[in-house]
Amino acid sequence: MNAFDNALKQLDRAAAVGRVGEELLARLRVPERQVRVAIPVKMDDGSTRLFEGYRVQHSSVRGPYKGGIRYHPDADINEVKALALWMTMKCAVADLPMGGGKGGITVDPKRLSKKELERLSRGWVRALSPLIGPRTDVPAPDLNTTPEIIGWMADEYRKITGEKTGATFTGKPLEKGGSEGRVLATGLGGFFAFDALREQFGIKYGATVAVQGMGNVGGNAAKIFSERGYRVIAMSDSRGGIFNGRGLEVAAVFAHKEKHGALTKFPGARTISNEALLELPADVLIPAALENQLTAKNAKRIKARVILELANGPTTPEADDILFARGIPVVPDILANSGGVIVSTFEWEQNLKGQHWSEKKVFAKLKTIIQREARRVAAEAKKRKTDLRRAAFLVAFGRLEKALKSAL
Repeated sequence: MNAFDNALKQLDRAAAVGRVGEELLARLRVPERQVRVAIPVKMDDGSTRLFEGYRVQHSSVRGPYKGGIRYHPDADINEVKALALWMTMKCAVADLPMGGGKGGITVDPKRLSKKELERLSRGWVRALSPLIGPRTDVPAPDLNTTPEIIGWMADEYRKITGEKTGATFTGKPLEKGGSEGRVLATGLGGFFAFDALREQFGIKYGATVAVQGMGNVGGNAAKIFSERGYRVIAMSDSRGGIFNGRGLEVAAVFAHKEKHGALTKFPGARTISNEALLELPADVLIPAALENQLTAKNAKRIKARVILELANGPTTPEADDILFARGIPVVPDILANSGGVIVSTFEWEQNLKGQHWSEKKVFAKLKTIIQREARRVAAEAKKRKTDLRRAAFLVAFGRLEKALKSAL
């Protein structure tokens, strides 16, 4: 399934519920700029390989483009376009002074040495440095990009341009101008969004949780929910997952994966597939891996009471309609996983001002924004008698429309 086609369908579904200006819709359907670059990389064996890189600058109506850079063998321009559109909506839902952008490289980073990975990362910056900057486009981490990788990129940009604030890249290591709390931001923000709406969903403390994905977002979400008294009954990585209805010891799961490289044969747990995890009878299902996990094929078999989207685009429009008809609320990605871009924006602000905020201050500001906007989206959904995704899009449309009119 084409991720960008799905994103456009989401636009149309939401626009059908409320009044949206034709000019705004037209602008949202077409990115302001799409860039594809060839990145030559000298490999450790002396050969040179070319990698394809991307940057999509979707909308600058509300501010500089903002969005991550992902490294994945399946990354392509349509996926990056979709992610850039969702970032535009995400920044508007969070009421941030940012627009939407996204970048990527078609690569399996696990197949590169550390030196090759560094040369590739610096090459992406050299190819795209004329198009980014603290007041123009502010990239950040995404799938398979780490603070170390972002640190290399920030260093390369400084060498090329001499820019000294460090505000062009966010998600940097702390010693290179990164923000406190950035690593936990997406998972913690997801919990804050869930907690703001928990009573509305009829979910009690200690409810069961299934998490698909053990990267930075999914792994931290599992830890955060577990630490707050929820029972994590299933976890998975790209190879598969494990299930124990009585609950998993999350720290032990991570220790097992670190030691054995996989989740299989975890003591006291049953091995399951990623597909089976989605259909478990958990109170809260957290898809925190890739796009298109919940589709028309499996939406009728979903048993969760609430879905909290911490991945980008895990639910197709067809699945949205089925889940809404079944009374299963989906807390959409443009709200649920906005903690990352919110704290990235905090980092950008700190860099521009030459400040460094405490983790306590960062998390307090994050909680205030996420919970305020979660309640706003829920109120819009109730008013319009629609689902949370369409309501979130409507909130974003209103803010984008206002910015567009003020710019004309």
